[in-house]
Amino acid sequence: MSKERARRRAEREAEQTRQAALRAERQARLARRRRLLERVTAPAAALLPRRPVRIAGQRGIIARRRRTQNGVVAVLFLIVQVIAWLLWSSWAARLGALLLSLLLVPVLVTVVFDRRS
Repeated sequence: MSKERARRRAEREAEQTRQAALRAERQARLARRRRLLERVTAPAAALLPRRPVRIAGQRGIIARRRRTQNGVVAVLFLIVQVIAWLLWSSWAARLGALLLSLLLVPVLVTVVFDRRS
């Protein structure tokens, strides 16, 4: 029985050493690749500006609903502005419609979509 255990232990240890050798080879290959890539890209990286960090967007149901509501509000705002520009030829009236719209949009968003903060 102990000979069987010793044989299995030897097989396990041989497998572990083989896996360790494979890991070491993989790590060495990655390190060589990183060094080569660094040597190639380092001169260009010094000349180019750094990329900004990308911030992931929200992807939940509430975020999707909020984006839809914001899109509807923006489209309605644009429709009101187009109608005001088509109806009135006076710059004062157009500017008044723009200012009134800018003042009323937050109020309407709060009342219609119940966004109390």
